Amino acid sequence: MAMLDGKVAVVTGGARGIGYATASALIAAGARVVVSGTSDTTVAAAAGRLGPGARGIRADVRSDDEVAQLFAAVQAEFGGLDILVNNAGVGAFTSVEHTSLEQWREVIDTNLTGPFLCVRRALPLLRTRGGGWIINISSLASTSPFADGATYCASKAGLNAFTDALMQEVRQDGIRVASVLPGSVRTGFMSRARGDEDHTPSPDDDWKLAPEDVAQAIVDLLGHQGRSLPSRIEIRPARPPKRR
Repeated sequence: MAMLDGKVAVVTGGARGIGYATASALIAAGARVVVSGTSDTTVAAAAGRLGPGARGIRADVRSDDEVAQLFAAVQAEFGGLDILVNNAGVGAFTSVEHTSLEQWREVIDTNLTGPFLCVRRALPLLRTRGGGWIINISSLASTSPFADGATYCASKAGLNAFTDALMQEVRQDGIRVASVLPGSVRTGFMSRARGDEDHTPSPDDDWKLAPEDVAQAIVDLLGHQGRSLPSRIEIRPARPPKRR
């Protein structure tokens, strides 16, 4: 019997990168998975590739109405929820001086408000099942800020604080909450954030983590006995390029 047989999971931003790898790993462990994203086409294609254990639902995590519809659909189709992985994220990498208000709002609304909206809708479903997991995908940038990354770093630092506070609020309900903080991951995320036309990871990025490495850390978290709560996991490349 697979570890997650009978469990239902939602993975936001599940059409590519870490989200897609996580959805695939959850399905391999026996879960049924709903992947969400901002495009009907991409979430449908991702669900098709993932196979019969997956369902794709379009939902922009910045919209409370769309988030409400997402979790209502999960409840109606699957009868509940056991795992929420808040993975949807965007970046804006430029100096504070040259960061527009629109860029700031897009990053904060996606990376911080989005998890808040999803958690609010997920908690009643998790409580009905007697507990479950909420895993928020943060970043090592949250603890090691860098120039031209103030907006992104602030959003992920805020997510860490939100996650830690939430963990203390709901742990007595059998709901375990954790942050996963990856370092550099080979997904093309930085290229998309900078508006590059080619989002394909470069061969020069082979030293970076693979999305599957982060997915493995998430599934490993879910395997912990109920008495334990690893509340923050940092995962980084084993052998990054040496600094000269």
